[in-house]
Amino acid sequence: MSTFIFGHTTPDSDSIIGAISLSYLKNQLGEDTTPTRQGEINPETEFILDKFGFSKPELKTSYAGESVYLIDFMESSQSPKDINEATILGIVDHHKLGDLKTDAPLEMWVRPVGCSNTIVKQMFDYYDIEIPKNLAGIMACAILSDTVIFKSPTCTKEDTKACKELAELAEIEDYKALGMEMFIVKSNVLNATKEELVLRDFKDFNMGNSKIGVGQLEVVDLSVFDNMKNELFGAMKKLKEEGKRDSILLLLTDIMQEGSQLLVLSDTPEKIESAFNITLKDNQIWLPRVISRKKQIIPFLEKQF
Repeated sequence: MSTFIFGHTTPDSDSIIGAISLSYLKNQLGEDTTPTRQGEINPETEFILDKFGFSKPELKTSYAGESVYLIDFMESSQSPKDINEATILGIVDHHKLGDLKTDAPLEMWVRPVGCSNTIVKQMFDYYDIEIPKNLAGIMACAILSDTVIFKSPTCTKEDTKACKELAELAEIEDYKALGMEMFIVKSNVLNATKEELVLRDFKDFNMGNSKIGVGQLEVVDLSVFDNMKNELFGAMKKLKEEGKRDSILLLLTDIMQEGSQLLVLSDTPEKIESAFNITLKDNQIWLPRVISRKKQIIPFLEKQF
């Protein structure tokens, strides 16, 4: 019976590619594993998979009675609803410890780096398993995506080292140019509904007694959002009410200016303002040098909630 490997509920490139790369490694080590996904892939991930000849993993949302590995998350709010009925064999992640619990010891590869695929690369090195050319290509792209082409404050020397080594294996001559090509694809926001945009890279967090949703859209030119903010707020309001969330935040991140426009809908806006020492105007504000949800947003919200 196959063991399933998957990332968080609304998958990004790191979680999708991480499931593929970790599954390949585990299969080389003699396990029977299958990469899966909990949600639809975004345009950037589709571009990466197509470029290197991979199919997207199977969509699977129920794991009761299954054995699983988790990658790129360990929060119950980002898990399938029946995760407590599954057996978690291991976790590979680069986020803070979450609230998931297990009945037995498990394999843990958790590192303070910018990307889960950096950790998977280190696992390949540890087990001395060769990485195929096309797999190295998508892993390099995952690192470029999660570290915002090394601009994110979460990026470490381990990430840049892993990315350069993977790019060499994949025979990518200019990996930074490839990264920019990926973000241009990611900047195409005109062919999706506003709800799809809010959910494109969205995570829920349980903070105290509050459910907080935080989405992020990374683009190369923030002006693409000039005529759609009211519609984005409309989609945020709907998701807030349907999900019974205290707050929804959406980061519109400009990777060239290296900052984010923060959109907020909250039952407790004073907590949001206090978290970042800001005053919201029309439920939004520009945050210079803020491009990492994990490092520059979530820890400050948790202190308030």
